[in-house]
Amino acid sequence: MTENKTVLKWLDEMKELLQPDNVVWIDGSKEQTEELRAEAVRTGELFKLNQELLPDCYLHRTNPNDVARVEDRTFICTSKKEDAGPTNNWCDPNQMYEKLYNIARGSYQGRTMYIIPYSMGPIGSPLAKIGIEVTDSVYVVLNMLIMTRVDKKVLEVLGDSNDWVRGLHSRCQVDPENRYICHFPEDNTIISVNSGYGGNVLLGKKCFALRIASYQGWKEGWMAEHMLILGLENPQGEVKYIAAAFPSACGKTNLAMLIPPEYLRKKGYKVWTVGDDIAWMRIGPDGRLYAINPENGFFGVAPGTNEKSNFNALESTKKGTIFTNVALDLNNNTVWWEGLNKNLPENALDWKGNPWDASKFDKADKSTCAAHPNSRFTAPAENCPCISEEFNKGAGVPISAIVFGGRRAKCAPLVYQSKNWENGVFVGSAMASETTAAAAGAVGVVRRDPMAMLPFCGYNMADYFEHWLQMGKKLGDKAPKIFNVNWFRTDDEGNFVWPGFGDNMRVLNWILDRCDGKADATETAIGYVPKPEDIDLTDLDMDMDTLKDILTVDKEIWTKEAAEIEEHYKKFGDKLPQELRNQLENLKAGLK
Repeated sequence: MTENKTVLKWLDEMKELLQPDNVVWIDGSKEQTEELRAEAVRTGELFKLNQELLPDCYLHRTNPNDVARVEDRTFICTSKKEDAGPTNNWCDPNQMYEKLYNIARGSYQGRTMYIIPYSMGPIGSPLAKIGIEVTDSVYVVLNMLIMTRVDKKVLEVLGDSNDWVRGLHSRCQVDPENRYICHFPEDNTIISVNSGYGGNVLLGKKCFALRIASYQGWKEGWMAEHMLILGLENPQGEVKYIAAAFPSACGKTNLAMLIPPEYLRKKGYKVWTVGDDIAWMRIGPDGRLYAINPENGFFGVAPGTNEKSNFNALESTKKGTIFTNVALDLNNNTVWWEGLNKNLPENALDWKGNPWDASKFDKADKSTCAAHPNSRFTAPAENCPCISEEFNKGAGVPISAIVFGGRRAKCAPLVYQSKNWENGVFVGSAMASETTAAAAGAVGVVRRDPMAMLPFCGYNMADYFEHWLQMGKKLGDKAPKIFNVNWFRTDDEGNFVWPGFGDNMRVLNWILDRCDGKADATETAIGYVPKPEDIDLTDLDMDMDTLKDILTVDKEIWTKEAAEIEEHYKKFGDKLPQELRNQLENLKAGLK
């Protein structure tokens, strides 16, 4: 398949270490994919679903001890501990290589080694990168065929270059005590052992696309961000692009695939999805920031996805999709999960493969659920009804606005604009969300998640903030404007005030009007807040006083917030950029 000496040398080392019975190169062809699906069905790794209702769709069940990302077993292994920083688990690379190689040694005996050459981003794009993953799991291969671009051309594009990411995955014994997901950013290497769950083993996903790529971007002068990318088309046919970062459970996928409210649809507004999870951004020849989605599919959470919450995501799962840890409806051999619809299946197997009794289902008790709360779908992006025509073009899309957000009951207003790029980096660095009933532990606890990158930044987060500041200096007056949104303001009874979902388009329109200098704003201590009359409330059951209320900046609440940000910054010590300290002091002064 290749004559690249660095690739062949590494593969020889992997074969010697893992000792597979067979070796298979993955070429992305339909014929080979069909063979692998058939093999996975034969071994029980996949269950073939109703091919009339769900063509080319399959169900997979992971080991019950292996159902989510394991942040406590995720390491950044750099030669100096301070390069990993205070928010990552660190280990000395030499020690970790030895440990992992001892765990993986001989683990492919009796198994096949699959070699997957893949491109993150359109093949040949100047914004794309290449990886090679070896795995002993057909499930991983079939997921990588959806999530990344796998083709013979990948190795042609790589040529004899050494700029590629090495990925070793071994299921081993799926032993949680010896489960590790480790990144060696200085070596472009990822090793995952003793897991079969997607987020830990699809090494192109968070491992490469964020942890390794964020480090590469730091060293090479670009950005790898945990952001959706959407295009917003106005009635004149002009499309402007927004990148947005939200912590989990804050509606990122819903926003990426937003359907405008009927009133705006009739006027001719449209939304185009470029990406739902990850953005790689570089400065283009014209000095603007251009973004691609490095992925080729959606790895979405199934529970709660339905026609109302996210029609486009659900449509994306109707063909060529792998469902993981959802329920199997035996009446029609299709899938089901909590929140899909109100029709609890009478004859179903739960996510572990056991008969499920719908009469015992209690929404408040997760143990009675048919689908695992973190059950997933891996769906081809091309299935999405609103996929952008720019999706497969390698040039990327120019970003007009960067949006941060989180769940805040009383703190952040519905939307505000940062005063400048530096102030926007401050806003992102202090980003926070309040825990919901869905998260473990207490409700309403503020969890800081800078730029939604806390679990995914592959190096010291203080250096990451500095990198953002430097990118802003390079972009100058061509830098995107930075905003913060909060769809989750509540009234005194705890009810959400803003309707959210498609109506978020009204806020996006104000954001783009601000970027074009078409909308006014009021300056506050935290940034520029819309004039209430500039948010379009047509056909919305909301009065101006209610809108004014969710646009207010409460000085008392923000004084407490400033103190919490100061506490949050302490963990970064002397490495925290002085510009961010200055921004915090400016905020405090403005609140007095």
